[in-house]
Amino acid sequence: MGHILDCIFPDIYIQSVYELPLETLKQKGIRGLIFDIDNTIAPYDVPEPDKTLIQWFEMLKQQGFRICILSNNRKKRVKKFNEKLKVLAIHRAGKPSIRKLRKAISMMKLTELETAMIGDQVFTDMWCGHTAGLYCIMTAPICNRDQFVTKIKRGLERQVMKLYFKKQENRQ
Repeated sequence: MGHILDCIFPDIYIQSVYELPLETLKQKGIRGLIFDIDNTIAPYDVPEPDKTLIQWFEMLKQQGFRICILSNNRKKRVKKFNEKLKVLAIHRAGKPSIRKLRKAISMMKLTELETAMIGDQVFTDMWCGHTAGLYCIMTAPICNRDQFVTKIKRGLERQVMKLYFKKQENRQ
């Protein structure tokens, strides 16, 4: 395993989902993308995806990617947000539990090795993805507005990411 934090470190870190290395993912055999919603593809208090995100998801689908959104949020939030995206969606995911993540992989008719997890939090998205054996991509949070419970975790998360970036530096 190497480092105790490897289970929560991302495999790669990007500033935004629009920087997803699509060719690299295809070369790795990844055909399924599981996205967190809140602060990964939209601020937690924005009810619908913007035009840019809708077009981005369309392009991903055209490139052959299967997509699922996996959110710890309520059904109403996830359903409303997904109306225009029209992808597979799972609410109340209970991340970092992997039960609903496994359901998402199964719904996409893929395996763990063919699926990537994309999210903005180490203690839910990265931990969940790694526990299930997925390739994990972390994004910078879209905005600094967070639900209270997430705000509490952000301080510790910053410390974890400092270690992650230091480890990346040492590899070069």
